[in-house]
Amino acid sequence: MGVGWNLGNSLEANADGIPNETAWGNPIVTQAFIDKVKAAGFKTIRIPVAYLGNIGPGPDYTISSAWLNRIEEVVRYAYSRDMYVLINMHADGYKAVPGSWLICDAPDQATIRDKYQKVWRQIATKFQSYDDHLILESMNENFDGQFGTPTQPCYSNINTYNQIFVDTVRQTGGNNSSRWLLTPGWNTNIDHTTGNYGYVLPTDQYRSPTIPSNEQRIMISVHYYDPWDFSGTEDGTITQWGPNATDPAKTSTWGQEDFLDGQLKKMYDTFVVRGYPVFVGEYGSIDKTSFDSSNNKYRADFARAVVATAKKYGAATAYWDNGWNGQYGHGLFNRTAVSVTQQGIIDAIMSANPPSTSPPTTVPPSTSPPTSPPAGTPGCTATISSNAWTGGFVTTVKVAAGTAAMNSWTTSITLPTGTAIANSWNAQATGTSGTVHFANASYNGRIPAGGTTEFGFQGTGTPPTGAPACTAG
Repeated sequence: MGVGWNLGNSLEANADGIPNETAWGNPIVTQAFIDKVKAAGFKTIRIPVAYLGNIGPGPDYTISSAWLNRIEEVVRYAYSRDMYVLINMHADGYKAVPGSWLICDAPDQATIRDKYQKVWRQIATKFQSYDDHLILESMNENFDGQFGTPTQPCYSNINTYNQIFVDTVRQTGGNNSSRWLLTPGWNTNIDHTTGNYGYVLPTDQYRSPTIPSNEQRIMISVHYYDPWDFSGTEDGTITQWGPNATDPAKTSTWGQEDFLDGQLKKMYDTFVVRGYPVFVGEYGSIDKTSFDSSNNKYRADFARAVVATAKKYGAATAYWDNGWNGQYGHGLFNRTAVSVTQQGIIDAIMSANPPSTSPPTTVPPSTSPPTSPPAGTPGCTATISSNAWTGGFVTTVKVAAGTAAMNSWTTSITLPTGTAIANSWNAQATGTSGTVHFANASYNGRIPAGGTTEFGFQGTGTPPTGAPACTAG
């Protein structure tokens, strides 16, 4: 996963409890901007997401299709560039957010659990054909809102949410049966996740039997902002950090490099040695250059140390960027101008964990297909796999190009009598029963020679069998 970056304050932004990606001052996310993030050297993007008022009433709790489609569109900006992408349920568990509902100390936990399960089933189904470049994260910084010792039964409810998440995602089938899943402890706090406070690793009983028995597919999420008086307190008192600090009066009395090492070693000793990867999903420090012109140097030192120490202990990282540049901002980029604003901090991050391949110096070329495919043997093949339960199923179809690239494809699948398609993804379906024809979506028609893509559908009845007919264009 290399080094990661957060698309903060965009898809988790909301106006009076309704998700709105421009509500907190950031512009609409574009492909050009995500290309700039990749060009800077980042290999992973974490995309915080709020659902809130875009969830309909019970008992179905249907997520707005327009919102799910927009989430997928932003995911594809990074996924189509071979980046790792994480999406989560970010703001729905904050008491301060209007319309929040994933509250661990609320009285009606049965209703919360039912809603949580149905919402995650929809999200997982939407993305079940994506490969392991997509990682799902159960929630973000969920706790009772009090920055003290974890309380019960609140922590037990968080453990229950994590278990519901893992079971629900796995049971939607497709690539979700083997996908990497990310789960946090109390408030993503290291001490309260590794210590004897009540964190319970979720079991993974529905995972694919193709996963080696000695390999875990659950990751542990933590955040790192220590010491807070340097990284987050909005005043000009503490502006320096680390061994290069020159003014003790401007340096915190705790939370230096030895503390950082000790904290990430706890995660290593508790989880990594047991085969559970650790992801530092957020870290960073706010801009205090208005108080100390040298502050950015220490912000870079802090970022470099977090990434290097995480790498030492086998963890991946994602810098928190809220899109804000200027006093107290976390921004590394100007999202409107599509430009870098903090090259020094980016350089520090990359020096601590350099990318495995050099980042492109220009925006990657368009994925639009050429007017005609290159020479070679045209044609395509399609194979199917299904996950069935009583009365229903999910089918994944893999489309493979021959020795020539193709610009478009269609497949035809004959369904058993009494079977009907309820929904499909990554393809345009014509018909719902009998022989159904599927055509590529706008973004996956172009397949290079020897390459593959996948689409899928969910239905009622008996899943189809046999090889679908495939035609290349």
